[in-house]
Amino acid sequence: MSHTDERHLERIDSHYSAADIGIVHLGLGAFHRAHQAVYVERNLARHNGGSWGICSANIRSNQTLVTQLQDVGMRYHVVEQRDSRHTSVREIASIRETLYAGPDGPDLEALLGRMSQPEVRIVTLTVTEKGYYLNPSSGALLLDAPAIAHDLEHPQHPQTAPGILVEALSRRHAAGLAPFTVLCCDNMPDNGQRTRQAVIELARHRDLRLADWIEQQVAFPCSMVDRIVPAMTESDFTHLAGLGVDDPAAVVCESFSQWVVEDHFPQGRPDWELEGVQMVADVAPFETMKLRMLNGSHSLLAYLGALENINTVSDAIAQPVFVALLRRYMQQEVMPTLCMPEGSDLAAYADSLLVRFANDSLRHRLHQIAMDGSQKLPQRWLQGTLSNLQAGRDVSCTALGVAGWIRYTAGSDLSGNLHKVDDPMADRFAALHATHATPEALVTAFLSLEEVFPAELAEHAHFINAVVDAYHALQTRSVTATLEHY
Repeated sequence: MSHTDERHLERIDSHYSAADIGIVHLGLGAFHRAHQAVYVERNLARHNGGSWGICSANIRSNQTLVTQLQDVGMRYHVVEQRDSRHTSVREIASIRETLYAGPDGPDLEALLGRMSQPEVRIVTLTVTEKGYYLNPSSGALLLDAPAIAHDLEHPQHPQTAPGILVEALSRRHAAGLAPFTVLCCDNMPDNGQRTRQAVIELARHRDLRLADWIEQQVAFPCSMVDRIVPAMTESDFTHLAGLGVDDPAAVVCESFSQWVVEDHFPQGRPDWELEGVQMVADVAPFETMKLRMLNGSHSLLAYLGALENINTVSDAIAQPVFVALLRRYMQQEVMPTLCMPEGSDLAAYADSLLVRFANDSLRHRLHQIAMDGSQKLPQRWLQGTLSNLQAGRDVSCTALGVAGWIRYTAGSDLSGNLHKVDDPMADRFAALHATHATPEALVTAFLSLEEVFPAELAEHAHFINAVVDAYHALQTRSVTATLEHY
């Protein structure tokens, strides 16, 4: 087996001043370390250092990772895999400070203090869709969520990303400092505007003057991020040890990476375009394309593949019926809903996705993709489905996906093997499965979840019937047999 080793071994002093940190990031997860931090690393290397280093904080969980990075001077490795025979290893040092501000964590005040520094001009986020506490269907802030209620009652000791942003901006406002730009890097449509809505709505319940200042002065550009970053496994660490990498904070990802950012940074930004970031006036077409084609396809594989007890994306894509399903879904149910800039080649993009999904080195687990479906499905499937229904187009692939998701939330595959339903609404799902015995009743109950499904879909007879028929098919035949009819 051959490997190309492209480690960046330039040593940068581990001791930094406040002036060296210009970005604060909320959500020190694998995706951030494999995506944004890599772009920033390249930019710092280009300029031989500089003031755009990152302070990255976990605000919900995983204090262990924060400590691990602190113990090694905030250095870690990113392993990029084109396939099982081509691997590159990069050392990353763009994260210059790590903090843990989760429940009972020691660093909340340090995080708010860092965000209040005038040198910090950008705050980025990867806290997943559920971290914004927005109703997935309407986009309204979930004021009755316990964490949001806590932030309203204890605004100076926030627990949520919106609460932390509001408190930090409040401190800057009181100090007469210009606000930082808030750059959401999560997979949500109009992610900048949705973040803006969460922050302003929370601020309005605290201080109308502060809310007005945020509304008038704070920039919330949208972005689209794309890189497949599976959760690390023991086999990944074993493989890395064979490459001479002993790093508990290492992350494995595909070689492909894309970042499209709305170019609206009143306080300045790194010259990211030199590192391949697409700085554009309007992210929306790219964002919608990626959410519906890549993420929507991933969700189809996740629920239908998991029901067939298939473990990974590459395992599923090795079966021709899944490839045929994704091609039909992208060509017939996604491409007609997209309005792309001139020169875009959606057919080529679809082909490239199938190649990426077939990457056998990543072992991207379907159960990982299946997490938080209630938060993901509205933007991945449902908005496009409404467009198709209004235009009289086919929605059978999406209806099958919704049926697969409903069946997945029962907590077992079609052979009875149990799995965890990792979703904020998991208890609601369990209650619906316990109280609705027939596919018709169960589908109707799920489609009535207003937090997930817009009323137009919940009341659309053709869509309801399509999901019920698909659910019947999954109950009476295997997934593979069902797919042979699609």
